[in-house]
Amino acid sequence: MNQLFTKRRIGAITLFTLFCIGLFTFYIFLKTNVEEIPLDNSPKYEIVGSSVEGRKIEAYTFGNGETQLLFVGGIHGGYEWNSVLLAHKVIDYLKINSEIIPENINVTIIPSANPDGIFKITQKEGLFTAMDMPESEDTVQGRFNANEVDLNRNFDCKWQPESTWRNKVVSAGTSPFSEPEAQAIRDFVLENNPQAVIFWHSQANTVYASECENGVLPETLDIMNAYAKASGYKSVDSFDAYEVTGDAEGWLASINIPAITVELKTHESIDWTQNLAGINALFEYYNSN
Repeated sequence: MNQLFTKRRIGAITLFTLFCIGLFTFYIFLKTNVEEIPLDNSPKYEIVGSSVEGRKIEAYTFGNGETQLLFVGGIHGGYEWNSVLLAHKVIDYLKINSEIIPENINVTIIPSANPDGIFKITQKEGLFTAMDMPESEDTVQGRFNANEVDLNRNFDCKWQPESTWRNKVVSAGTSPFSEPEAQAIRDFVLENNPQAVIFWHSQANTVYASECENGVLPETLDIMNAYAKASGYKSVDSFDAYEVTGDAEGWLASINIPAITVELKTHESIDWTQNLAGINALFEYYNSN
């Protein structure tokens, strides 16, 4: 009786062992022969520079095409914080909808080009939400970096040590690209040579073309009109409300890279549907040209 029980026990153990071996073999087969299906399409992530106070300037790249489009948010920091939220919304959207990017295009997004200016207003590191914004506090000081420089006056296009913003005199730094945040954008552009650059700002409800000494590039007018028509924003060939020197878009024009400024409607909204339509219009333009 004991011998029979022992034989049955040995047989059960043998069958269980063979089952486990078979299950493990099947698992190895799946791992080596079946492609994993990613949950999302994670972008290439890189740190392209740092701010005066050492905060990271980050870039996210989607797609593998040879035509690169660069989108930049938050160059005016906490004063235009909604442009940063828009940039992160685009990043999140492309993670699960990367198929909208044509095969010949890759897209890089620098969501926050002035992280110190964001921190001045939110007192938060990294990601934030609209709920983190103080209701009553004046956000103007968040426009500048930690050196009190207006970064969109620190680029090498008609640069002067002092420039203007509305009726105010603002610091443009000690020289073109004196600020590490401007250096980060410059270095990324020179290394990657994007086909076009789009800056998100607020709050003029308009898409502006760029120029420096030699007028507006024809391609700049094309993409300005494409984005404006699709989004419903107004389009303006030349900003003339007051004199601007040292702006990033003008510097790009001076090195023959088309650049446009997209101004959101307010300092709070991200105009998501409008901007997604504008982005898709640029994809269509560069997929057919």
